[in-house]
Amino acid sequence: MATFLYRLGRFSFRRRRLVALLWVVVLAACAFAAAKAPAAPEDGFSMPGTESQKAFDLLDQRFPGSSSDGADARIVFVAPEGQKVTANANKAAIEKIVADVAGGDQVKGALDPFKMAGAVSKDGTTAYSTISYDVQSVDLTDATTEALQDATKHGRDAGLTVELGGSALVPEAELGGTTELVGVAAAAVVLLITFGSLAAAGLPLLTAIVGIGVGVASIVAVGMSTTTTTLALMLGLAVGIDYALFIVSRYRTERAEGHDAEAAVARAVGTAGSAVVFAGLTVVIALAGLSVVGIPVLTKMGLAAASTVVIAVLVAMTLLPALLGFFRQAVLPRTARRARGGQRAKTATNGKPNMGTRWARFVIRRPLAVLVLSVLGLGLISVPALDLQLGMPGDESQPTSTTQRRAYDALADGFGPGFNGPLTVVVDAKASKDPKAAAARAAKALSTTEGVVAVTPAAFNEAGDTAVLTAVPSTGPSSEATTELVRTIRDEAHGLESRTGAKMLVTGATAVNIDVSQKVTDALLPYLALVVGLAFLLLMVVFRSLLVPLKAALGFLLSVAAAFGTIVAVFQWGWLADALGVEQTGPVMSMMPIFLIGVVFGLAMDYEVFLVTRMREAYVHGERPGEAVVTGFRHSARVVGAAAVIMIAVFAGFIGMSESMIKMMGVGLASAVFFDAFVVRMTIVPAVLALLGDRAWWLPKWLAKVVPQVDVEGEKLNHAGPAALRPEAEPDPVRV
Repeated sequence: MATFLYRLGRFSFRRRRLVALLWVVVLAACAFAAAKAPAAPEDGFSMPGTESQKAFDLLDQRFPGSSSDGADARIVFVAPEGQKVTANANKAAIEKIVADVAGGDQVKGALDPFKMAGAVSKDGTTAYSTISYDVQSVDLTDATTEALQDATKHGRDAGLTVELGGSALVPEAELGGTTELVGVAAAAVVLLITFGSLAAAGLPLLTAIVGIGVGVASIVAVGMSTTTTTLALMLGLAVGIDYALFIVSRYRTERAEGHDAEAAVARAVGTAGSAVVFAGLTVVIALAGLSVVGIPVLTKMGLAAASTVVIAVLVAMTLLPALLGFFRQAVLPRTARRARGGQRAKTATNGKPNMGTRWARFVIRRPLAVLVLSVLGLGLISVPALDLQLGMPGDESQPTSTTQRRAYDALADGFGPGFNGPLTVVVDAKASKDPKAAAARAAKALSTTEGVVAVTPAAFNEAGDTAVLTAVPSTGPSSEATTELVRTIRDEAHGLESRTGAKMLVTGATAVNIDVSQKVTDALLPYLALVVGLAFLLLMVVFRSLLVPLKAALGFLLSVAAAFGTIVAVFQWGWLADALGVEQTGPVMSMMPIFLIGVVFGLAMDYEVFLVTRMREAYVHGERPGEAVVTGFRHSARVVGAAAVIMIAVFAGFIGMSESMIKMMGVGLASAVFFDAFVVRMTIVPAVLALLGDRAWWLPKWLAKVVPQVDVEGEKLNHAGPAALRPEAEPDPVRV
């Protein structure tokens, strides 16, 4: 591995103009394809095998053309205080507004609230109209959306309170914002402080931008959603900066050891580059493993982000060495640039102890106390995770400044909290002798079920063998009582089938969210087993040890538990909610646990590989276990700490975005990186290695014969002659 990457780095250095040009061409081609690509479709929640999905599929089959995936809008009217919407003036204004909207070119139907049962609240203060469109929200024209805005203006001019909800009003997801730019700026400051050179600080940012440019443009070109693109942007930027940071740092170390620019680049790619490759593989394994959950949108998010990580690794292995060829002196510290040839005394290894050295010595002098305190601290932060509640955020999680949130609140006030989460009940009476009697029995059973406040009459298809009913719960869509109600109705379905032969299925947005949560919960253990198992094997190959990979996995569990505790404390309990812009507390997004596990596991293994590889390198070169820990920290602690701060800054930048899912991801990932990098990898890891001693690097002899030698430490580079490292017929270096 090290020899191959050495040659790749040397080739990229020598052919730097060609390599840089190729990446420019690739970036331009991807950008052109993205610009020509049609608008991305909205994310769906197709979940094969769940009851809610079976009901949707049945509706598509039995009600052809009626269950369109087109956009919808809900116009909510609230009468002035002391009045009713049924008053003549208010009623006339509402009917005119609905008629005006119904005349739009893309409108499929507009329901008059005074001609539709249940569209006016019992107290007469609130009414709503549902507008359906024959296209998805991304295909709505400006004229269509302006008609909705005009409706609100005309209603308010008439003295009514008018708010809008529905998928037609969902704003286009953001690809970034001011807070993200702040995160990038913070990363630039950290790089500048770490390296003390504008060129050294700028190269990781430049290569990361190229990597995410290629990755995100490719994702847009193939038509993936903006949420998927945002995740890829978030991870691609973070790992792209980190991977380049480690290689640039190793290049500077090699120059300090007396190597010329070409040899230093090649050795940096051969050693630090090997760690980058394996770190990238762990992230890819974790992200690609999301496909085992069986939720297509989660699979797409994982694969898209994994592809961006792969591109970040390729950029670090090829474009970065090429750019170092252009800035071979500029990336060095000021003292080295002043010296002739960019070389300086070998102070990197035998100078005065740095902060990493002092911290490592502090930990290995009292490893047990440090270990116990660290584990107890993370355990305390993890306590809120015991109250973890899963759900899918809807309009109730939007800021109160949005019309969607005000429409949600108005409907809840006028019609009850369950109105925003109705249950769609499908009665498949094809096998029943009397379909109408079966539907009537289903409606009666629903109306007498505790927790149901209203049931609409059954609506049959043309064949008369399938009916649809709507049941309105007494509790909100994210309430635990609503979840229990769905389970109760599904249990009652067995009795209906035994008596009438008809099947009763529950679906709708609320039921879908419940099924998503259940499916994610069921997939957690298989996913953990797959990802942790594969990563354990990978780390065993890297470190040629059994206990080091085991320690890495256990440390990850502590990090992710503390991250869950932070998420629950902020988004469920409301701690620091105002400071972070969380408008409404509630359940944690259903997909967040498994998503966070996947991403955090990959990133945690990044720091494990980068930090422990240098310890392993020192150990195999003859140092005692404690000395190897100190050596690893002397070389890597500063860079690992800088990489963690950069990643935290990038993730924290997404906290300011309006979409609740992205905000939650930003909080979860930023806190997880902090816990894993600074508590687990920088504190618990050296404490455990100090306690284990030589046993940390133990591998049974029979297993050592089976495990391949990948030479991550670059040992072969120290013994191989120049001829062995130089490809045949290698061209003369290009001079600049």
